Amino acid sequence: MKDYDVVVIGAGNGGLVAAIRVLQAGYSCLLVEKHNIPGGFATSFKRGRFEFEASLHELNDFGSKEEPGDVRTLFRSLGVEDKIDWIRIDDAYHLITTDKKYDCQMPFGVENFINKMEEYCPGSRKSVSEFFELCEEVRNAQTYSNSVNGNTDSNYMKTNFPNFVKAGSYSVNEVLDTLKMPQKAKDILSAYWCYLGIDLDRMSFLHYGSMVLRYITRYAWMPKARSHEISLALDSRIRELGGDIFYNCEATKILVDDNNKIKGVELHNGKVVNTKHVIANCAPHVVFGKLLENKSITEQIIRATNSRKFSGRGYTLFLGLNKSAEELGIKSHNYFIYDTADSVKQYDLMKKIKTNHVQATVCLNNAYPECSPKGTCMMYFTTMFMSDDWGNVSDEDYYKMKDEVALDMINVFERETGCKIKDAIEEIAVASPTTYARYCGHPEGVIYGYETGDWDSLMPRLMMMKEDAKLFENLRFAGGYAMRSSGYSSAYISGDLSGRQTVGDLKREGK
Repeated sequence: MKDYDVVVIGAGNGGLVAAIRVLQAGYSCLLVEKHNIPGGFATSFKRGRFEFEASLHELNDFGSKEEPGDVRTLFRSLGVEDKIDWIRIDDAYHLITTDKKYDCQMPFGVENFINKMEEYCPGSRKSVSEFFELCEEVRNAQTYSNSVNGNTDSNYMKTNFPNFVKAGSYSVNEVLDTLKMPQKAKDILSAYWCYLGIDLDRMSFLHYGSMVLRYITRYAWMPKARSHEISLALDSRIRELGGDIFYNCEATKILVDDNNKIKGVELHNGKVVNTKHVIANCAPHVVFGKLLENKSITEQIIRATNSRKFSGRGYTLFLGLNKSAEELGIKSHNYFIYDTADSVKQYDLMKKIKTNHVQATVCLNNAYPECSPKGTCMMYFTTMFMSDDWGNVSDEDYYKMKDEVALDMINVFERETGCKIKDAIEEIAVASPTTYARYCGHPEGVIYGYETGDWDSLMPRLMMMKEDAKLFENLRFAGGYAMRSSGYSSAYISGDLSGRQTVGDLKREGK
């Protein structure tokens, strides 16, 4: 085995990007992945004549070639933008609440969004306009922070982004109340909250505002060949740059020397790869609880890791239907169906299997009609569980419970949209938290990393990057558990940050 400047553990979104950044700087890099394909959740799978998207509903902050968002700009700099065939999604979301308060279809584009909101909620124009103005300042501040690898100048921040600094410690609901936004407008605007997995009393406004702006101004985008197309493009780029990738290869230990410095990574076959730098695209709970030698685990590491709270555990239902979306009356690409628009109440209902009836549901054919054979369509229904209630399901009841939740999702969709889909089901697959735990090794089947609430929200994470890097020298994290939190765009950007920061570490060593 040859030596490498950096070993990246895990070929998920963040790990793939981090590896490219290391290689672009001229350093050697090995990416190891226990699965036989790249991407982690960013993949697809086939059932019968359908190829299902495993997880991506829509990619935000991508933008067009002429007006690129941060993610397209990143992909351009990585050299993968043109390796992927992109499609734009034209409508933002269809919000339905089963208490019959809301059935709203919202468009992309700030002016279009504000105008439609005014239709649904007369008198909301001023507060919603001010919301987007504040969000624009938030985005600019975050772009500046990313450009300096998180080493922001406080005086520059206060001078150029004063409202960003003022809003930094407040929740979404606190800021919307301050803007005197009408309740109906707040409810409609809050539909995206499930994408971040925490209620709006505890979610940082900076996090939510930034995400909403990136969706509404840049539209949402999707690779024609599903998210696996992105993963394959990143894989191809790593090889072009001279990097090595070992699939079917699990990292089992991070080895340290007598001075408690990283000296290598042991693989499942007992072979050792010598390196002094590791980027982990997996949970700190896994790294500190399983990969790093016990002698290296300090009380500080234990406290820092165990103080964090797991976010949503994933459940997804995939349907291949033998009728077209038009025939079935499915009009929207992206549905949010909630019991209530009150995110705090809804979050609590999502803690238990029996009380969770939420779904974020996509019909990809309404964005890309050719994604399945003519006369058919595909749907995928996703929800999250905000506690480990699936851990209470016995082995004997497991399959029954999977079926009950799937049937409930179908019933709720049919009841709320009027679209009868049961008789058109040709293929069906279900992924429960147990599936996600097995597939990617995520504790409890978590798909959203650590919950971004209160002290562990987005801005504290970004501000603590230097301190977090000191938990264990030359060990950095990328992906959904890293500083940028969960979600495709955030995972890619976290890989960019961790990769560039590791390059900085190598340069400081005089490597």
